[in-house]
Amino acid sequence: MDVRNEARKMKLVAPEMAAMSMEKRNGALFKIIEVLETHKEEIFAENAADVSAAKENQVAQSVIKRLIFNEGKLHDAIAGIRQMIGLADPVGRVTLKRELDADLVLQRITVPIGVIGVIFEARPDALIQISSLCIKSGNCAILKGGRETARTNKILFRLVHEAAVSAGLPESCLLQVELHNEIDELLECHGDVDLLIPRGSNKFVQYIMDHTNIPVMGHSSGICHIYVDETADREKMIPILIDAKTQYAAACNAVETVLVKRSIAKEVLPDIAHAMTQAGVKLRGTKEVAQVISVEIMGDEEFDTEYTDLILSLKIVEDVKEAVAHINRFGSHHTDSILTEDDANAAYFLQMVDSAGVYRNCSTRFADGFRYGFGAEVGISTAKLHARGPVGLEGLVTYKYCLVGNGQIVGDYAGGKKEFHHKDLQ
Repeated sequence: MDVRNEARKMKLVAPEMAAMSMEKRNGALFKIIEVLETHKEEIFAENAADVSAAKENQVAQSVIKRLIFNEGKLHDAIAGIRQMIGLADPVGRVTLKRELDADLVLQRITVPIGVIGVIFEARPDALIQISSLCIKSGNCAILKGGRETARTNKILFRLVHEAAVSAGLPESCLLQVELHNEIDELLECHGDVDLLIPRGSNKFVQYIMDHTNIPVMGHSSGICHIYVDETADREKMIPILIDAKTQYAAACNAVETVLVKRSIAKEVLPDIAHAMTQAGVKLRGTKEVAQVISVEIMGDEEFDTEYTDLILSLKIVEDVKEAVAHINRFGSHHTDSILTEDDANAAYFLQMVDSAGVYRNCSTRFADGFRYGFGAEVGISTAKLHARGPVGLEGLVTYKYCLVGNGQIVGDYAGGKKEFHHKDLQ
């Protein structure tokens, strides 16, 4: 397949896709739900083959957990689409209406980004989420999934694409890239692809950024922290920590490091260690932690590790300020939480931690587009420009300025002959 030629076709059809009514776009989403439910046994069979091959190839257990697509994953994917259908249209919203002068009115209106290329990891449900989000937001999408889920992705894409086209969307609204060398072709599509969204390791995201002139929205690692403050509610503490680490350890929003205030370390570390060990979590920590509980000793330079597994780093800190300093140094600016009943310490943490998500007294696992009510997400952005955190519909639109006049020319306003009155309209 000539990816550049296909991207050019998508660029030409992008305005048509952007002009589709919300009813037609929602109709395509309803059709996707229908075909997924009708063909679920075929999907599960292809996924079982992917999982079997991954096990034979000794793929890491954390990756295998991600690539499994079963009844539960299908239920969640469909629930996300239904939630998305119920959301307001992100396209065509007027965010500014200003009369510059009589009969000269400026409007800022949201529009789709255009053609978006998304390269994502071994998660079949990601293909459903991403394609659905792009359809709802009026974008064309080029999709490249992980090779470990090639069979599952292939049948999912075929079903989603057929559903979209049968609902009246353009043939070129979606494209699947399957070969690894086609990624390099995609990176050369500057001018036809408007945005790239890579989901994977920091190394992978950096590779994409270094080898393309297309704007990149980075979705990389999730080195998430929870700081246990002196006033943390002990009854809330263990359930939150266990959920954040074990509910889905392979997820990018699972906690990787727990920081404990020094004044309570001897009291709470044994409780944390007992609960984590019972849950099958391997503990690592500093020499200071090792003086209190049994852990594998680690150095400071190792705190920038994302485990995506049942492994947890532990460190003792003096106070909330040291906790924040540690997080801002070693974290990936994804999601971090403080457990505290002290309002002042909570306010400091929420203000000073430089992450896309900052929480108080709850699990980091809440960092998710579906849980935020976005329907789904194309990923979680740890960058600061355009979109940050779970990127849903609002992150997939930009805007244009539309100015409607009645024969005005700039010369009329030169030298103070006429003045703008800049009146904001409701």
